[in-house]
Amino acid sequence: MNTSELYKIFLNYSTICTDSRKIEKDSIFFSLKGDNFNGNKFAKQAIKDGCKYAIIDEKEYLSENCILVEDVLKSLQSLSSYHRETLNIPLIGITGTNGKTTTKELIHSTLSSKYNCYSTKGNLNNHIGVPLSLLEITDKTEIAVIEMGANHIGEIDFLCKLSKPTHGIITNIGMAHLEGFGNFEGVIKAKSELYHFIKNTNGTLFVNNEDSLLKDLSENINKVTYGKNEKSNYVGKLLFNFPYVQIEIENTMIYSNLIGDFQFNNILAASCIANHFEIKNSNIKNSIENYIPQNNRTQIIETEKNYLILDAYNANPSSMKSMIESFAKMENKNKICVLGDMLELGSYAEIEHKKIIQLTKKLNLEIILVGEEFSKITTENTYKDIEELGFHLTKNHLKNKTILLKGSRGIRLEKLVEQL
Repeated sequence: MNTSELYKIFLNYSTICTDSRKIEKDSIFFSLKGDNFNGNKFAKQAIKDGCKYAIIDEKEYLSENCILVEDVLKSLQSLSSYHRETLNIPLIGITGTNGKTTTKELIHSTLSSKYNCYSTKGNLNNHIGVPLSLLEITDKTEIAVIEMGANHIGEIDFLCKLSKPTHGIITNIGMAHLEGFGNFEGVIKAKSELYHFIKNTNGTLFVNNEDSLLKDLSENINKVTYGKNEKSNYVGKLLFNFPYVQIEIENTMIYSNLIGDFQFNNILAASCIANHFEIKNSNIKNSIENYIPQNNRTQIIETEKNYLILDAYNANPSSMKSMIESFAKMENKNKICVLGDMLELGSYAEIEHKKIIQLTKKLNLEIILVGEEFSKITTENTYKDIEELGFHLTKNHLKNKTILLKGSRGIRLEKLVEQL
């Protein structure tokens, strides 16, 4: 079955399922494969559980209402690209090393004050997540925000070809996923693929005017700049960092629920984009002030024992450094950092973890370290995993502390919240 024929079916049954444990009635099940699973094996059961059709690519699993294709993943991607071609709406592509999910959610919040806006749910930002996101956009959607992640060169370019963004923003470019990119130059090349696509399609970029790298990469591309610099197209001022970031735009004060001065750029980017799409300052203010971070992203949690700042969704050298520096500026007493390994750094892991330890010493911060990478460098207040640290905390309770929990998702620092 070709894409146009499959699209006719999609128009009648537009809910897509890829997890046989979460089947929805009258949906289409795409039998994706992974290293440890084969969705083809669950196609027949998916139909019994309520799916209208199942897309498979192994003939031995062919049964009633199963549609055989050459490659299920490619069919999903082609279907999403075909669907995108039918949508005559602005689509903002967003990528970056740090802050892309928070910025995406702030953009969605502000744009939704005027438009029917769709944005990527969670972090569905890869070669599977982006197609699924595109297929959720309906004919009622007026504007969309699609997040794009990558850990190899060429991935952003591929996602751009699927989603065809009319506008683009790179939040920043830093040291992350070096295992896949090879080095920092690889990160730059990969992330800037969004800029190249926008340039080739005569789209519009939103660029942080304080970021010299992004300014250089966006040269000769149509763009709207934002920053503290008065020469920016859209100017904002950072007023306060603590306890939450407060900014001023065009004499409008915005009191956010975000921690860390690095959040200024995320807030200003979303405000700039909203302004570009003619959102009133009052609506921008209300939208940002009503946004509360969740899912382990700079969440404030006050327990009976301690005051926690949970930022354990992801970590890389630049985001770790920014958060630690912001934490050091807090006026709270009895501060302590619980830091987990930064994953996917490859040969750069040792030196980058050493830099973080050196930074905490320079800032006179008390630290507890978790993970194999930190354990290779020091044994002082260091635990090989979350279980070992958890066992330690059951015997040595922390009380009346302001605690930053920051680390890669794989370290699972959020598991410590109950004990703290």
